[in-house]
Amino acid sequence: MFLEASAIYEKLLIGDLRYPISACNFVVNSGDGDVGFEIERRFRRMVRITLKKIVYPCWKPFMEGDSQNSGRKGDFGGIVDGLWWYEDSGKHVNGDFSMAMIQANSVLEDQCQLESGSLSSIEHGPQGTFVGVYDGHAGPEASRFINNHLFNNIKKFTSENEGMSDDVIRKAFLTTEEEFISVVESEWLSNPKMASVGSCCLVGVICNGVLYVANAGDSRAVLAREEKGINGFKGVRVSEEHNASYESVREELRSLHPNDPNIVALKHNVWRVRGLIQISRSIGDVYLKKPDFNREPLLPKFILPEPFNQPILKSEPSVLVQKLTPEDQFLIFASDGLWEHLSDQEAVDIVKSSPQNGIGRKLVKAALQKAAKKREMRYSDLKKVGVEGGVRRHFHDDITVIVLFLNHNLSSSATPVSFKCSS
Repeated sequence: MFLEASAIYEKLLIGDLRYPISACNFVVNSGDGDVGFEIERRFRRMVRITLKKIVYPCWKPFMEGDSQNSGRKGDFGGIVDGLWWYEDSGKHVNGDFSMAMIQANSVLEDQCQLESGSLSSIEHGPQGTFVGVYDGHAGPEASRFINNHLFNNIKKFTSENEGMSDDVIRKAFLTTEEEFISVVESEWLSNPKMASVGSCCLVGVICNGVLYVANAGDSRAVLAREEKGINGFKGVRVSEEHNASYESVREELRSLHPNDPNIVALKHNVWRVRGLIQISRSIGDVYLKKPDFNREPLLPKFILPEPFNQPILKSEPSVLVQKLTPEDQFLIFASDGLWEHLSDQEAVDIVKSSPQNGIGRKLVKAALQKAAKKREMRYSDLKKVGVEGGVRRHFHDDITVIVLFLNHNLSSSATPVSFKCSS
């Protein structure tokens, strides 16, 4: 029985590490009395030893950072400390903010920014706050590109439109996409990998008391609204997600591709678009939008067995527009790395019950603590796991969080601020 348990554990651990130790309990608990207990005790000891052997090369004391009075100033603001980037507290046009990000991939694929002040390129244009969370995949190039171009496009179209609107934001998304495609085209022969990188893109804009939330991918924005009579805040989701795990997204894909029976496929218990990617909207991923870039010299794993004649993924965001009310207290914008471990309401409750200063880091830590618990390990041990060789990615994804507190009594004349986390 012990050998059987060992074999099962090896398959679980050497695979994708998605299953906790408790997944093996049906084997180790099948003994009788003291014999069964001893087998389980030996098995769990073997698990701990084996896990340490696998991740030991990446364990470095205090490697994660996030210690007091450490770190250095980032190139575009904030503090860089080991795997962390953060700005614990600052002021935007409409209140205070807190931002944090932690790396899990061997190369940081998340990017983010906050811009507060003028939202246009002309003098005396509209004032407000812009936040962006860019969750890259297959590499950091697309999220970095968005971080450097999207807000400039927002300002350009706001100026042309003489004001903010949902159409301004859509145009900015599509223009950023077109500019990235131009880069892919120019580098196709020398760097075909660019066709396979992409990024989710979540944007929030507050302008003249109106909230705009635009999303392409599976990042999420949650609004905390004060509920009269219950002395609490309710988490209200204000973004639409585009992940094939949602039945509505699968139905949308099937309706857009009625002649493609393989447009969505269940692969290893995960719904994926064409069996490759979970999201249905993004910036980048040109290999799934233009057939000319779904061929050699692209890596074989990205080349589809059957050609396509229309884009499989979309870049147009879903946009929500709503007037903010005095009951609206704060907003949480985060990549899916946070929401894999915290529910909307859990995140809202943490923010409500905590000091504003450093709340971005506190949310990330709460997610990390849950990630460690799922692996039946201590958070203090997870903190020692490095990113080399992709080991840390088995425990959690890159996580980005921006919390905007809303002060409805402020005017729109605060000092302009600009922060970017950029690897």
